[in-house]
Amino acid sequence: MKSMPLWIIFAVLSAVCAAGVAIFGKIGIQNIDTTLATSVRAVIMAAFLVLVSLMLGKAGLLSTIESRPLLFIALSGIAGALSWLFYFFALKAGPASGVAALDRLSVVFVLVFAILFLGEHFSWKSGIGAFLITAGAILMTLK
Repeated sequence: MKSMPLWIIFAVLSAVCAAGVAIFGKIGIQNIDTTLATSVRAVIMAAFLVLVSLMLGKAGLLSTIESRPLLFIALSGIAGALSWLFYFFALKAGPASGVAALDRLSVVFVLVFAILFLGEHFSWKSGIGAFLITAGAILMTLK
């Protein structure tokens, strides 16, 4: 029997943790400004990840990051911060399940951007998957 690729296990774990973000975030921001909540969350994340890097002995690798990759990592960080700002704004005003469903439209945007900027190929399977994700997100937001 062929074992499951490690990336699939990590991706599913990521999805489970992301579900926790929606639930814990919705509870946590009830009487808190969303920008402040996002900032506190980011500081906690940064401290946690620095600790993990130190524990894994990765701190010495920091000097190996060249300027171009660092630029794109920085842009990714800015995009992530903006994503979380908008996510917490949406969580404050809307239902966690609907916000999370619409947030998962990022999969569709990644497909389009990967085709446009990374040269990835479009297939009918990915097209159907993107359609179903979009339809599911819409259905989960309707009352």
